[in-house]
Amino acid sequence: MKKVLLIILGTLSFNAIAQIGIDTKSPQASLDVNGDFGLRKRLFLDNENKESQGITDQVLVSQGEGLAPTWKALRIPLYEPNKFYLIFNDSFSDQVGLRIASSQVVASNLTTDLVENATLTNLKTKGFQEIAGLSKTFTVNSTSSKVYFQFETVVQQNNLVQQKNVDNNSNSSVTGDDLKYACGIFIDDVLKSIRINTLFNSTASSTFLTHTQIGGATNLTATSHTVKVACARFKTSTDSRLVLAIGVNESNTTNINAFMAQSSLKVDVYEIPQNFNSIFD
Repeated sequence: MKKVLLIILGTLSFNAIAQIGIDTKSPQASLDVNGDFGLRKRLFLDNENKESQGITDQVLVSQGEGLAPTWKALRIPLYEPNKFYLIFNDSFSDQVGLRIASSQVVASNLTTDLVENATLTNLKTKGFQEIAGLSKTFTVNSTSSKVYFQFETVVQQNNLVQQKNVDNNSNSSVTGDDLKYACGIFIDDVLKSIRINTLFNSTASSTFLTHTQIGGATNLTATSHTVKVACARFKTSTDSRLVLAIGVNESNTTNINAFMAQSSLKVDVYEIPQNFNSIFD
């Protein structure tokens, strides 16, 4: 009787710790397959005491030693090495703009002052003023990058507009002039794009034009950067009432409004991807 009991207990003990090995003499798990494994039908996982067979396009993923595997969906974008991809783009607008009077014009040597990498701090001493609503932050993630900026605004002068004279209360039309100005795009307060233009006087009152500017930078450091736009007027006028408005209508004009004259800035960041998030959902 004792021999029979020992045989039964030994058999139960063997069954409790049995491991199945296929093409291996030392299985490392309850089922250890050393070779190809073909499954003709469904595979069910026991996760949290619930059988799960997954859904279309999910894959089986290990959660680590001692943990049951789980189903995960893959997020794999179409990607070719050494090609640039649009990683970030955004656009901003501003309706406050700038109104620059003759008294704010500062003498400047354009060929020596308006050079690549000139600092915004220095150019402010030359009459440049920021369009505050276009100051924004963007991030570059890779060492190989191209950043493009498109800036558009409306520039206006109040020529031939009836306004009060400075020395008395009588009204007279403002004498227009050919007004030279410039707008620059700055990255981290360093000049990366500059365009000089002239708003010519006209026989029509409240003359305006649309200013469009495209700039760019390559291989910025992989970190956050700040883009800013600043403009300056370079010519005074014989009539001190003559104002150059950028990104806003001149306050005494009626042919356009602030919405029509507003400034906009578009930022596109292209990169050769180097940093990737997890592909699993």
